Amino acid sequence: MKELLITAQIENLDEVLDFVLKQLDTKGCSSRIKNQIAVAVEEIFVNIAHYAYAPEVGEASIRVELTDEPVSIIMSFMDGGKAFDPLAKPDPDISLPAGKRKIGGLGVFMVKQTMDDVSYEYKNGKNILTIKKKIG
Repeated sequence: MKELLITAQIENLDEVLDFVLKQLDTKGCSSRIKNQIAVAVEEIFVNIAHYAYAPEVGEASIRVELTDEPVSIIMSFMDGGKAFDPLAKPDPDISLPAGKRKIGGLGVFMVKQTMDDVSYEYKNGKNILTIKKKIG
């Protein structure tokens, strides 16, 4: 397992993406799956940067584990900010026109749709959002 501890600020998004995507290079991951993972990582990290510690700034920890049988990537995003379960909100009604939908929640919905497993827990004062994607 690899871990990146970083200040949860938007300016650090590229470093977070590089960290995660580099792990995939060892497994011959397709461009399509890499793009899905990049979108999910961006959505989760940006949410942490914007909301976890607001108006202050804190740290985020991103852990990446690659598994075999099936070949998968498991990513855990941890922060010590306000307790918040992004999975608790109902999914947006995407059958409505964009102008009639409530604002927010679409990014988390996309993460849930593109990843194989998404879970949240609040443990020892930490928000922990874990996503898993089969890459092989």
